[in-house]
Amino acid sequence: MKICLLSRPRFLAGRVCAILATALLLAPGAQDNADPSTTFFMGRIRYSQNDGNDCGGVGQELMKLVSQASTIKVQQEKVLRFTDPELYETPFLFMNGHNDFVLNAEELEALRRYFSRGGFLLASGCCTNPGFPKACRREFARLFANEQVVSFPYDHPIYRAFSVVTSVRCLHEKKDIHLEGLFYQGNLVMVLCEEGLCCAFSMENRCNVGKGVSPEDGKKLALNIAVYALTH
Repeated sequence: MKICLLSRPRFLAGRVCAILATALLLAPGAQDNADPSTTFFMGRIRYSQNDGNDCGGVGQELMKLVSQASTIKVQQEKVLRFTDPELYETPFLFMNGHNDFVLNAEELEALRRYFSRGGFLLASGCCTNPGFPKACRREFARLFANEQVVSFPYDHPIYRAFSVVTSVRCLHEKKDIHLEGLFYQGNLVMVLCEEGLCCAFSMENRCNVGKGVSPEDGKKLALNIAVYALTH
């Protein structure tokens, strides 16, 4: 059974209802081509030297997951930089990659404003490469004083936002995989999965065979993250 979801209640201070968000979140000049019933707006991030095309099917597959599980219509992903004005019209962002990166001062300041207004970001390392998640922990820890990217246990609501997930086993190591996140004023604003989450739910692990998150767990986690972002 599908569910009806509300958009993030804090985003841009006044956008509480998904139906109201339809009119208010459209990018300038995009109204002519956008479906007026769209209520979930998603952006793929270009950052540092990365063009944002790692695991190119992430946006399409996440759109399918959200559409299949809810009454929400999802807008085609927009490709953005943190410094683009359209960032503040896009409540849900995702970024992924294989390698280390460094955010400049302008990007960091834009992210501070974005998160303080209720925006949400999903970050996923590709193919279990350690460089990207290591950079995420370091760079996002620069945003807010006394806030680090931390791992959170399976009793966090994000693990049961849609599907109940009690554990996620790593395919190539004897360990459980825990999501990590950045909190701002007690609210979760960024979620990181270091173990190839995007590879799992968007590519069935074809690029990461036998490693990281299983495709089944990947789809559950990705949908849970999207639902959590829409309802908190």
